[in-house]
Amino acid sequence: MKTLSANRMRCSNRVVRGAILFALVACVQFSPPAHWIDTAASPQEQAEVPFVGCKSDGQAGSVDAPTGKSLLLPVTVKVAQRLAYYKAEQGIGVLAPRGWYCFGVYGSNGYALYVIPAEIVPSNLSSSRWSGFDGPVIELAGSNGDTSGRFSVARTIARVFPTHRAFVEKVIAEGLEPASAFPSGPYPKDKLNYRSKEMVEYETPAGADGLGTTSRLKKDADPIRGVAILLGEPPDLLLLSVRLPANLSNWESAIVQQLERDATKSADTR
Repeated sequence: MKTLSANRMRCSNRVVRGAILFALVACVQFSPPAHWIDTAASPQEQAEVPFVGCKSDGQAGSVDAPTGKSLLLPVTVKVAQRLAYYKAEQGIGVLAPRGWYCFGVYGSNGYALYVIPAEIVPSNLSSSRWSGFDGPVIELAGSNGDTSGRFSVARTIARVFPTHRAFVEKVIAEGLEPASAFPSGPYPKDKLNYRSKEMVEYETPAGADGLGTTSRLKKDADPIRGVAILLGEPPDLLLLSVRLPANLSNWESAIVQQLERDATKSADTR
């Protein structure tokens, strides 16, 4: 107990104002839930996952769902039998349970793709009176760092990407939003697992505010899990938010890991 207390004291002493607040993350690392690793495929294992095109709407009007072929992905056959790959015309696609409904939105600031087990009402997505999704939902949001999407990018950087703080300072210097709009340091209850300086997996606990609730997901009785990824320069942001029912939570790791692979491929082609 004395050794544990001493370690905690040394860790606490390193936590000071500004970017060094992030040292706390290194002291309390996020351990993914046990069910996150149940779906991992062996290095040689691949399985076919069906493609599902999603309609979308935005600045230039409505867009038909794209067509596509099934994808051969590095997932187990068991996972492939329960999931499909959903994609709108804009941006990257996302794995989600088969038989769900999807819809995308887009604009100069970026795009978002929503996948839920019930039909989506497109008018809700653009309504200021709509409070967001509760229950099971998957959202993939892409924000552009060189348009009005830069404010969303800067807010996430301020929370979880300290080595990119210069981008936040640049946005603040524009004077369009106050510095107080970009709080520094992780949400108090979020659990973070850094994969790199530009990629962090997260868990926002049930009933808590965090990265998961910066999306269109309302907090409720289930946790939100996902990943935030920076791409390019100036950085664009991908933010995946996943909340599945208990009987499907085994598939969360496959969904997160596939987005990480897709983001890496996207970065390689820039």
